Amino acid sequence: MGLLGKKSWFWWLKKVMRKEYLFRWKPLHVHTTIMDTIVFKILSLLEPLLLLSTLCFFYFCYGGHF
Repeated sequence: MGLLGKKSWFWWLKKVMRKEYLFRWKPLHVHTTIMDTIVFKILSLLEPLLLLSTLCFFYFCYGGHF
């Protein structure tokens, strides 16, 4: 079977198919601060305004003709 012998191939496949090997996640150390929360709220308010202004710009510049 190529570079690996028959036994080596079996052990490699067994190692790959183990659940621990497939789903080994590194823990995420997420530290949210008050500043992150404030910035998220501000950006959440600004995003719909930007989208609405883009839509209005398109409508006014092209006159509603598609």
